[in-house]
This record gives sequence, C-alpha cells and structure tokens, in this order.
Amino acid sequence: MVKYSKEPENAAKACKARGSKLRVHFKNTRETAHAIRGYSLKKAQKYLEDVIAHKQAVPFRRYRGGVGRCAQAKQFGATQARWPKKSAEVLLGLLKNAESNAELKELDTGKLSVSHIQVNRARKQRRRTYRAHGRINPYMSNPCHIELILSEHDAPVKKPEEPEGTKRSKPKERLTAGATVAQS
Repeated sequence: MVKYSKEPENAAKACKARGSKLRVHFKNTRETAHAIRGYSLKKAQKYLEDVIAHKQAVPFRRYRGGVGRCAQAKQFGATQARWPKKSAEVLLGLLKNAESNAELKELDTGKLSVSHIQVNRARKQRRRTYRAHGRINPYMSNPCHIELILSEHDAPVKKPEEPEGTKRSKPKERLTAGATVAQS
C-alpha cells in the first residue's frame, strides 16, 4: 500500500488516485493542479477539457518567469496564464481513475470534490544534446508525482438566526483626535 501525504478525514466517503514518475513538466502540472483544488469533480473535468480546447486558461502564480499575459487570466485575478495541454490530459486521466475508484466504493460521484491534490518533483531523466565544437550538454526532463483525494461534501450548514432578545451590545463610542475622556 502506498502512503499518501494526507489521509482523508472520512475514509469511507473519499477515494484516492496517484501517479508516479509521470513524464509531464512539474511546473505546469503544479499550476494546473493548484487551479482545480477545491473544485467539484464535474467542474474540474469541464475546466480541464476547456483548457485543452483553449476556452479557459490556467493562471500561473508561482512559476511565472517568461509566461505571457492573456485576457483569460483576469477571471482568476491573475495576469499571466497558459494552456498546459499535456498536464491537463494527465490530470483528467487521474480524475477519471479516482471517479472509477469512487464508483467501486459506491460513492455518489455528483457530490465529490477535490479535497487534496499535490504535485511533487520526481527524479530527473537524462538525455544529451550535441553542441558546437564536439561538446555535449545535458538535456533533462522534469517529471512529477501526483496524488489526489476526492471527498464527498455534505450540504452546507446554515447559521442559526439569533433570537430577538440576545442582540450584541453596541460598540463603545470612539474619541475624536485631541478629545479627552471625562472621568466621573
């Protein structure tokens, strides 16, 4: 059994999926995973399909050096965004795997949401590129490990209304600048 970095609060109402040593860029996958954290399963799948179709963009917040600006980033409160197709496809595959795990556990897939998703760097894979004057430089890939947990979310609890007699007391009056307190 593989150890996850976080266990679900209620294991009976959660399902897990993970991928190790996946040959997708770590930085792109981290940003894509961060974008779908907290989404419902259907919303996350729709969002990733839209990213592949260039209808929505993934905002880049941490690894944004050299990332261009686009108008689609405005809806997330960012200025820089991209459409990492391969990362979106890999995450879609993991979501599909987690969904089938949920069906096996007889969970309601309509109530599932992404409660935990984490992307870690994997060991780099080495190739070589040939340079001028007979030299050779490394040509490394940056794969990653991904783990995610889908949990059933319950209906939100409404705040009970306060009875009429238990209203809060008024805040104390504030002094204006330069005023003195009258002592009695």
